[in-house]
Amino acid sequence: MHRFAQRRILVTGAASGIGQATVLRLLAEGGTVVAADISDEGIEHTKMQAAAAGTAERLIVETIDIGNENSVTDGVSASVEKLGGLDVLVNAAGILRASHTHDTSLELWNQVVGVNLTGTFLMVRECLPVLLRNQRSVVVNFSSTSAAFAHPYMAAYAASKGGIQSFTHALSLEYGKQGLRAVNVAPGSIKTGITDATSGYVPADADWSLFAKLSPILPTALESGGAAMGGPEQVAGVVAMLASDDGAFITGTEIRVDGGTHA
Repeated sequence: MHRFAQRRILVTGAASGIGQATVLRLLAEGGTVVAADISDEGIEHTKMQAAAAGTAERLIVETIDIGNENSVTDGVSASVEKLGGLDVLVNAAGILRASHTHDTSLELWNQVVGVNLTGTFLMVRECLPVLLRNQRSVVVNFSSTSAAFAHPYMAAYAASKGGIQSFTHALSLEYGKQGLRAVNVAPGSIKTGITDATSGYVPADADWSLFAKLSPILPTALESGGAAMGGPEQVAGVVAMLASDDGAFITGTEIRVDGGTHA
């Protein structure tokens, strides 16, 4: 399948997890991809995997800190110049921090919201003028099951992801007549660097029984922190569908990928 032949794509969060899996999937389907992240080590791993798959000749790497406006402005400009335009933006970068809400500092709240929500906004804002040059452009933003279902100790994260969902709905209506589609992917119970680190963020006195409902009903061989998980490549496949012409009539909505955790 080469659904992305001649398509130019920018993916953030490309150094690990779902972002990395998405880069590799879109390369495998013929796309030319800028893999953007702040982790040089992680990006090197992405490059190595692309080289092993024989797709590295269509991979471009760029350092972008989505929480920094100047970095976004410069990074998007450089990416568009290297690609010669832009057809698809995938905003997979994000962070998770956990704490009791009554113990959450303003600094921590602003950090999570600033990277996840404001960072997504900055990337979209800078990419929109280029995306709107064609009539089949796509923005895929990453929400989370936490935006619609209760995840304990993650109020800032959940709020940031809920904001991304609302932001994406607004985009879909505002720019739909110009050919832009804007969709959310809402992963849950997916093994990534974020989920692997979550137990280290959860308060020491956490009530772990509150996490009892956060398990997929579909069988999986993966786990993180003792919980069953799906793989990031399973989300990447959904991103590929949404960003391709197979998703041409999908916009302004969320696709939940959680193995039935919230069925």
